[in-house]
Amino acid sequence: MERERLGSRLGFILLSAGCAIGLGNVWKFPYVAGQNGGSLFVLIYLFFLVVMGIPVMTMEFSLGRASRKSPAKMYTELKPEDKKWQLHSYAAVAGNYILMMFYTTVSAWLINYFVKTVSGNFVGLNSDGIGAEFSTMLSKPLPMIFYMGLVVVVGFTVCSFSLQKGLERITKYMMLALLGIMVVLAINSIFLKGGTEGLKFYLMPSVENLQKVGFWNVVVAAMNQAFFTLSLGIGSMAIFGSYLGKERTLMGEAVNVAALDTFVALCSGLIIFPACSAFGIQPDAGPNLIFITLPNIFNQMPLGRLWGSLFFAFLSFAALSTVFAVFENINACIIDMFGISKKKACLFNGIAMFVLSLPCILGFNVLSGITPFGGTSSIMDLEDFIVSNVLLPLGALIFVLFCTSKRGWGFKNFVNEANTGTGIKVKKWMSFYLTYILPVMIFALFVIGIYNFFK
Repeated sequence: MERERLGSRLGFILLSAGCAIGLGNVWKFPYVAGQNGGSLFVLIYLFFLVVMGIPVMTMEFSLGRASRKSPAKMYTELKPEDKKWQLHSYAAVAGNYILMMFYTTVSAWLINYFVKTVSGNFVGLNSDGIGAEFSTMLSKPLPMIFYMGLVVVVGFTVCSFSLQKGLERITKYMMLALLGIMVVLAINSIFLKGGTEGLKFYLMPSVENLQKVGFWNVVVAAMNQAFFTLSLGIGSMAIFGSYLGKERTLMGEAVNVAALDTFVALCSGLIIFPACSAFGIQPDAGPNLIFITLPNIFNQMPLGRLWGSLFFAFLSFAALSTVFAVFENINACIIDMFGISKKKACLFNGIAMFVLSLPCILGFNVLSGITPFGGTSSIMDLEDFIVSNVLLPLGALIFVLFCTSKRGWGFKNFVNEANTGTGIKVKKWMSFYLTYILPVMIFALFVIGIYNFFK
């Protein structure tokens, strides 16, 4: 069966960026940046994006393009005689499923909130009332199951068409709409009366904040954000490399994707912090920011219902772009493993994904007694931990070792593939860094992440 190809370079960049652009860009990056020294944090983040994120993404793209296979079969194609590398294929496939087991739930929350905002459900509510809306939503499984099912059905329906007519076309429109809405929201926030203080908190260099948090803590936070923002380690990027032609070098494409991802992260802060400052509300991190703090702000803002609707449309597009991209990866893995048609893969995965996503939703109500890490932890926390703290960093480490080790694919093969075409090339002098230093940095990130989580 001939491998499908993407129709354009723009389609590839937007699809890859859509996979990388997730909710961490919106509810984590701005707050972490503000708390860790503003623009000083951003500079450290950009440094690690260049020295860690872009090289690993280049390797994922290379493995995909060279093998023309999904993560399920790319090791078999590139190193058929060595079975031990193929063990990571199982972990990568599992990682994509586990990621979607909770990501479909969060996407359902966002679509639900878009509907609530458009319908005017928040109009006239005080801050306690808005907080209660979020708790009420979590406590009712049936509406959440409906919205999760909607995400699954829409996602696999889009993926069931040919690559160019389905996923590529829809993602192009959705990503361009996302970027357009985001710019409009950012301009509106920046010009709010009283928003200047929020901009200062977010973007002004703050040595005081840097000292308060501690320089090494800021470095670790920046390293974490730079690495995890690109969704590297479970083959989510490799799949799009497998659909790519040989016209452009892969490091150049990785730079473009990382730049677009960073643009969205930075713009999210321009939306959030001036608005919080203008209405005297402390910005929060995590779900509280999205589902409690910001609806409070929109309630007080002129034309708040309009701005709130646009904001949740933007967030829904950001979430769905990731869902569509990972669903495509899951389908490709099943097709490569079992040789079935795309339509059958979509039907099988649609049913499987719906069933696998139920524990996460029920973990906030029917199964709320299950607390994997004690306290108020949920099934979602366990699923997130497995993907974010284990499979992503260890998977990225395996990709790097496979691309640089003589026992793997080898540095020469990696460079030949990555440098095919026009654009930014991997240089010979990078060999020592990519082979010896980068793996140590990723392993350190893994250890620090586990330590901090359980601390």
